[in-house]
Amino acid sequence: MSALPNARKRRTPLAIISQWWQVWTSNGPELANSNCCAEGEVERIARDIGLPASELRRLASLGPESADLLIRRMAALDLDRKEVAQVEPETLRDLQRICTLCESHRQCGHDLARDSSNPAWEDYCPNVAALRALNTMPWSSRSEW
Repeated sequence: MSALPNARKRRTPLAIISQWWQVWTSNGPELANSNCCAEGEVERIARDIGLPASELRRLASLGPESADLLIRRMAALDLDRKEVAQVEPETLRDLQRICTLCESHRQCGHDLARDSSNPAWEDYCPNVAALRALNTMPWSSRSEW
C-alpha cells in the first residue's frame, strides 16, 4: 500500500530542529528579527519543538556558537559529543538550550581556560546534574570502559 502523493508527512521534532538550525546558522541572528518569519510560523516552530516562542527567539538571537562552552565542558569531562548526540539526543538538545540561556558564560569561559578540571563550575552550572549523570555512563569512546 503506497502513501498518497499529496499526504503530509508528520515531521519529527529532530527534523524540525535540524531544519530550524540550518536556517538559523545560514541567517545568523536575523531569525530573531520578527521580519524574518511570520509570527504564526515562529509560534508553530516553537510549538513543534516544545519551546515558548519567546525562548526560541532568544535562542536565535544568541547565535549558533552560544553553546560552545558546553562542548568544551563535555570535552573536559571526556564526554564525546557525537556519542552523546547518538545515544541521548534529547538530553544533548536540552543541555545546549540551557547552556545557551545560562547567565554564567563569562565565569564558565574563565574557569575552562584556567583549569578545566577544577570542580568550581559545579557551583554555578545549570547543567551540572545532567553532566554528572552522563559522566557516570559507560561510553564506548572512553578507554576506561
